[in-house]
Amino acid sequence: MSTDGRAGTTRTRGLASLRPFRYRGFALLWIAGLVSTIGSWMQTVAVGALVVAQSGQATWAVLVAAGAFLPIGLLSPVGGALADRLPRRPLLVIGNLAAAATAVLLAAAVATGHDSPAGLVVLVTLQGSASALIGPFQQAILPDLVPRSEFLAAISLNSAQFNLGRIAGPALAGATVAAFGYPVAFVANAVSFLAVVVALAFVRLAPPAGRSDRLLASLWSGLAAARGEPSCRAAIGTIAVVAFFASPFIALVPVMAHHLTHGGARAVAQTTALLTTAQGAGAVAGALCLAPLANRLGRGRLLGWSLVLLPMVLIAYGVSRRPWQGAAAIFVVGLVYIWVLSGLSTVVQLRAPEAYRGRILAFFLVALGVAYPIGSLVQGPVIDRIGMAWTTAGAAALLSLIMAAVAFWRPGIARAITAGSDRGQAS
Repeated sequence: MSTDGRAGTTRTRGLASLRPFRYRGFALLWIAGLVSTIGSWMQTVAVGALVVAQSGQATWAVLVAAGAFLPIGLLSPVGGALADRLPRRPLLVIGNLAAAATAVLLAAAVATGHDSPAGLVVLVTLQGSASALIGPFQQAILPDLVPRSEFLAAISLNSAQFNLGRIAGPALAGATVAAFGYPVAFVANAVSFLAVVVALAFVRLAPPAGRSDRLLASLWSGLAAARGEPSCRAAIGTIAVVAFFASPFIALVPVMAHHLTHGGARAVAQTTALLTTAQGAGAVAGALCLAPLANRLGRGRLLGWSLVLLPMVLIAYGVSRRPWQGAAAIFVVGLVYIWVLSGLSTVVQLRAPEAYRGRILAFFLVALGVAYPIGSLVQGPVIDRIGMAWTTAGAAALLSLIMAAVAFWRPGIARAITAGSDRGQAS
């Protein structure tokens, strides 16, 4: 091979993470999704700050977060069944408009003084429910946007989009609330949903392949399809275990900030922002280097190594003693965590039968959406008793032991995951 040929191959591998942008539909929806994600993070930060300022109780902030997240675990199966039965573009438009309308109601409630913490929780839960229902629709349209060989890169870019919004949204929320007040931040979120609606008008989507049977029967058939495909079953089980033991580090960032600073409201707030930004930056970096690494190592091998590395980097994060150590460690945690999430999601995308893709992806979201908050609720009281470092390190060690035990006694599960990830690997 000539030197020019080797250079061209290197450049191609280096740009592998960006290849999905060659497809207009994906690029349009990615940009619109980034706008919407920034708006959502603006609202998340603003609502949390508002309820804490009003009530002085962290409980209300936790309830707001639960209202936004728990509907994913409860309603995703319904959204998945609908995604396999109904035209996807109209439902995506309706869902985004419903979420926008809820943000407008939120702004109006705050502007008119009808903003009790309980009322805010109700509105956020309604919006979270709309987002949960259309979540499987958003994932199920991926084959309409990019070819199968680009699934991993596309999923990693979607992860990068979420974390870019996580970096930009909180900063914009602080500036907006300081300059114009809380209602403007909520109106900005409402407008951000319209970006997705506009983008959908320029994207061609295929009709769903599923049958128009009854909803309950559709859910059961989707569950049977997920159980019948070894790679999908293994990926869903794995994400549940990872979400229970590893994912709570996200919810516990403020606790880690308190641990690193030993109190002081301003210091805790600053360190929370530092850790959140570092995690988001690590996730973006991980998403951008994921596809080139997968091309070099193979998707299955990279996913396997990511599952091995995740407990190790979590232990390093848990034993950090200085804010800069915590920031450096959570940067790496964010990077590896995105590799795990993207890799497992790719397995489901590749191996789910076309007629059941929306429902099987919904069960993947259920596993993540239920195990994560339960794991957080379990680890919180344990931290109060034995401390942040021991709890995080102990959970990571248990995760590592469970994966080692499964690899030893149930090697078929590990093979199903790695084989499922490598199906459709680009040459």
